[in-house]
Amino acid sequence: MAILNLHHLRLFRAVARDGTLTGAAHRLNLSQSALSTQIKALETSLDHDLFERRGRGLVLTEAGRIALDHAEAIFRTADDLTAMLRETGGVRRALRVGALATLSRNFQMAFLRPLIGRPDVEIVLRSGAQADLLRGLDVLSLDVVLTNIIPARDALSPYLVHQIAEQPVSLIGTPGHDRGPKRSIAELLMAEPLILPTLESSLRASFDALVQRLGIVPKIAAEVDDMAMMRLLARDDAGLAVIPPIVVQHELAAGTLVELARLDGIREAFCAVTMQRRFPNPLLTEVIQAQSRTTTDMPPRPG
Repeated sequence: MAILNLHHLRLFRAVARDGTLTGAAHRLNLSQSALSTQIKALETSLDHDLFERRGRGLVLTEAGRIALDHAEAIFRTADDLTAMLRETGGVRRALRVGALATLSRNFQMAFLRPLIGRPDVEIVLRSGAQADLLRGLDVLSLDVVLTNIIPARDALSPYLVHQIAEQPVSLIGTPGHDRGPKRSIAELLMAEPLILPTLESSLRASFDALVQRLGIVPKIAAEVDDMAMMRLLARDDAGLAVIPPIVVQHELAAGTLVELARLDGIREAFCAVTMQRRFPNPLLTEVIQAQSRTTTDMPPRPG
């Protein structure tokens, strides 16, 4: 039986994380041809192709996914051994989190809060487009992806979707909009300019269905795919934002923004997307279980 070459395994992991020979070779300070030769040697040793080419990139085969899972476990064990022998006071574990770039920062903080400040935990947080993050999940460079866009699933889908929170959606604006006689949702929607999520979001689809039922043509001040930008526009009084209150919970508490009306029947789901793994990260199990014991729903608006 061939002896597994750990150097080849480390190079394989670098290519799997990058997705290209060119990028991995540059980071490893190797020539592309030398790196390719080393990967082929590993494939020969394991008697399986580890990559298949798609366009300009490389995608793991099924055997490649298994090999990478084992490689991560091998190097994680080596790191743990090194840390223990150096008597660093305990093994530090890492949780690699990908978050949709437009996702509420407050939700991200609520998800990570059980791990923040722990001396034995390192949080690696990357943001980006959903397609890029899911690719990171596929190649095991991420443990979990936080999103409010549920990925399409079918019988062949590799993803596990954990719904962490389901938030109400409200009309949020500056305190000046709350003066005078109380107005109904329909009156607010007809009279006020609105800051809306973009057409691609499920929240927007639900809102469009609502105004159609009410027979209202809304005055759109802005269409925004970033919740942080929606919050800033609402603070600058560009219009009423159609947004979950959790996104602006600090402004609501401070009184710089107010919740004018809750849009009944419209809710936004916040999810953690993972993959079934032979060696799941124990921190991931821990934080998801913590979320199941906690609700991030805000209390109903008084009155």
